[in-house]
Amino acid sequence: MDYPTEENNFLLAHVLLLNNSYRYWLSQDLMPPCTSAASFAKQLFYAPFALVSHNTALDPVFNYANLKALELFELGWDDFTRLPSRLSAETPNQAERERALAIVSRNGYLYPYEGVRIASSGKRFCIKNAVIWNLLDQHQQAQGQAAMLTEWTFL
Repeated sequence: MDYPTEENNFLLAHVLLLNNSYRYWLSQDLMPPCTSAASFAKQLFYAPFALVSHNTALDPVFNYANLKALELFELGWDDFTRLPSRLSAETPNQAERERALAIVSRNGYLYPYEGVRIASSGKRFCIKNAVIWNLLDQHQQAQGQAAMLTEWTFL
C-alpha cells in the first residue's frame, strides 16, 4: 500500500474497511461523518488519535497507520508497513499482546485495552482505553485487525 495522499484518496478503500468494521463491532463510526468518503479518509489520516491495522499473515504486518500513529511509533510509512505488528511491543510484553489479540479474534473487539508499546527510538509508552477490533470485508471474511489509541503516556 502506498502512503496516504490526495492522489490515492488517502487509501479510501482501506479506511472504509476500518470504519465499516468498527461500526459493525461497536455500533459507531471512528469519527463523525464528513461531506464525502474521501474527506473522511483524509480527516482520519490527520486525526488526533493513532489508528493502525495489520493484515492476516501468520506473523501479521502493519498495513496502515495514520499520521499520529507514525509519529507515536517514530517510523515512516515504508518502515511501518514492513513491520511485523508483534514488534510494536517489547519481547516481555508480546505474550500479553497476543492474549489480547486472541480475545479480539474470539469476540470481535476488545475495549478497553491497556498495554506497553515501544517506538523505533526505544521510547516506551503505555496505551490506555484503546480499542482493538477485527476487520471484516463485505463477505464477513477476516482482513486483519485494527487498533485506535486515544490515550498514551511515555514511560
